[in-house]
Amino acid sequence: MTSSIGERIAKISSSLPSSVRLIAVSKTVPAAMMRSAYAAGIRDFAESRIQEAAKKQAELQDLSDITWHFIGHLQSNKAKKALELFSWIHSVDNLQLAQRLDQIAEQLAVTPNVCLQVKILPDPNKGGWNVTQLLNDLSVINQYKNLHIQGLMTIPPLGLNEAEILNVFNTTRDLAKTIRDQNWSHIEMQHLSMGMSGDYHLAVQAGATMVRLGTILFGDRTQRM
Repeated sequence: MTSSIGERIAKISSSLPSSVRLIAVSKTVPAAMMRSAYAAGIRDFAESRIQEAAKKQAELQDLSDITWHFIGHLQSNKAKKALELFSWIHSVDNLQLAQRLDQIAEQLAVTPNVCLQVKILPDPNKGGWNVTQLLNDLSVINQYKNLHIQGLMTIPPLGLNEAEILNVFNTTRDLAKTIRDQNWSHIEMQHLSMGMSGDYHLAVQAGATMVRLGTILFGDRTQRM
């Protein structure tokens, strides 16, 4: 990419509706490049590895108004560290993890913002509830009072065409509405975390409130060194 990080961020930010939050996916991105993104206005950064995130947070601790988002697969044995480092966890993908996070959140006296990861289509390469499982588990999830359940996160399977991807995003939006209409006391469905560098325009069309962009902002890995 010949344009600068700041130029790319400005271009994409100006194209997004004001209702959409731009989250910069900074996994494998050096702290110096993250500072450039911060200077261009980014305040939301997403990481998928606990150890890498801890190192960067230490390097960027002077930037105190960053909001940190966890978007990777979270193992239960790393739940405590995730809650210490992140105020958002987008990838809560099963009931056992949700229960574990709720228990530790109570111990730490924190209330993390959480998205429930859902698989609209079967995908052996990704975690998440299928629609039936999620709807069946809502009565249990509603008991987790230490989690601020904000909405749904989804990632379409690889290999779909644009119409199929849009259908995944639209179905996720409709599922969130179905859940919201059930009026759970501790489950909110105000946010849809969906859309990455290759398909975020479709996610925005479907009603995404948060898009997770990495390559389109920072370049591929060979451009990050």
